[in-house]
Amino acid sequence: MPRRPRLDMVGYYHIVNRGVDKRVVYKDKEDYEHFLELLCSASLIYDVKVHSYVLMSNHYHLLIETSQENLSQYMKHINASYAIYFNKKYKRSGHLWQGRFKSWYVTDESYLYALVAYIEYNPVKAKMVKTLGIYEYSSYLAFSEERESISCLKNSLVFEMYSNVVERLEFIEFSYNERILQEITKASNLVISAVKIKKLDEKKLRKELAKVKNLSERNVVVYNASKEGFSQHSLADIVGLSQTQISRVIKKHRV
Repeated sequence: MPRRPRLDMVGYYHIVNRGVDKRVVYKDKEDYEHFLELLCSASLIYDVKVHSYVLMSNHYHLLIETSQENLSQYMKHINASYAIYFNKKYKRSGHLWQGRFKSWYVTDESYLYALVAYIEYNPVKAKMVKTLGIYEYSSYLAFSEERESISCLKNSLVFEMYSNVVERLEFIEFSYNERILQEITKASNLVISAVKIKKLDEKKLRKELAKVKNLSERNVVVYNASKEGFSQHSLADIVGLSQTQISRVIKKHRV
C-alpha cells in the first residue's frame, strides 16, 4: 500500500521521531548538542521557528512553526544529517530512525499551549527526573533562564508572550491540561492529526460576564468557557485579565 502523502502547510507542528526499534539515538552530551546545532542551522535555512523541544534518549519532540510549505525538506535535512553523523561516529550502518517522522498540524490555541507543557513534562512523565528544571536537554532551562537559549529558540512564543521568567514558568505549569494531553496521547500513532476548531460564541460569553455579581461567579463563567474551548489567550482579552491570572482561575476550579 502506498504511503499517505505528507500534509505540508504553513503553521504550527508537533513533530515526533524515534530510533529504529526504539533504540537510543543520543548516547552522550556531544550527540544531544550536535542534534540541536542541526536543528538551529536547518531553522535558518528553511525559515522555521522552534517554540519548544525535548530530546529523550531514544526519541524527540519538537513544537515548530513553518513560514513556507517546506516541513518535509526541513525534517529530512535534520534527520538525514544526524543519521550520517551518528552512523559515522559509532561505526554503524542502516536506518537510525523508525520510519518517517510523525507530525501533527496544530490549529487550536489551547492545544498549542498544552503542547508546550506536554513537551516540557516529558522527562518527568517518563520518570527520568522528579521535577521540571532538572533535565538538561529540553527548552525549559532556557525559559527558566538557567541556561542560555539555543539560537533557534529565541523567537519562541513563550518568550514572545512572557518577558518575565516567573510568568513563563507559571504559563508552562498552568497549561498542563490532562484532557488535551490525553488527546495528544491518543493521536500518537497517527501520521497527521489536525485539531478541529470548535465554533465559539464570544457574544454569548460577554453577556454572561456582564451578569455576574462577584468575582466568584465570574471565575465560574471563565472556567466553564475554558471547558467549552475558549483559549486562555482569548479569555484574557475578553475578561481584561492577564493570561497568567486566567490560568490561575482555571487551575483553581480544576482542583
